[in-house]
Formats: sequence, C-alpha cells, structure tokens
Amino acid sequence: MEDEVKQTTEYMSYPVYFLSIIGIWKLLGVVAAILIPRYPLLKEWAYAGFFFNPTDAIISHMDMEDPIDEFLPATLLPVLIAVSYSFGPTGHKLLTKSS
Repeated sequence: MEDEVKQTTEYMSYPVYFLSIIGIWKLLGVVAAILIPRYPLLKEWAYAGFFFNPTDAIISHMDMEDPIDEFLPATLLPVLIAVSYSFGPTGHKLLTKSS
C-alpha cells in the first residue's frame, strides 16, 4: 500500500514529502477533533481539512484525466465526512441555528 501511495503521488507530480505533511496534519486533526473537544474552532478546522483532502485528491485525478472508476469510490469519503459533521453535536459547531 505504501508503495502504491508513493507511486500515485509521483504520478500526480506532487513531491513525496507532501505525504509526510498530510500525515502530520491528519494526526493534528484527529487530536483537535477528538481529544480537545472544548475548542470548536479547532474542530471546525479539523473537519474542513478532512473534507478538503479527499476532494483535492478527486480533483487531482480528474485533472490527470484518470478514468472515473479509479477515483469514484473515493467520492464516498467527503460525503461521509459531511454527514458526520452535520449529525454531530450542535454544541461543537461554531454556527448553530438559533431557535
């Protein structure tokens, strides 16, 4: 799996060190979203990052004119992230509807 990710990264013309940066940001996002729930701004940024990462990957595949069957399953991830965010506790969101 590791070699496949590296090959895909090189194929997309991204530098390989980009994978380390993304990995660090994902770890920080997990910490912000799960371990520090008192700070809703951190949680918002974590959800945004988790949403932007797969959508950027999908756009990169489309830009490389890859066949749709190669990246179509990946479109499920942003949908699941959006559903998770929308059904999460409202107290952890910055913008909540007032009654």
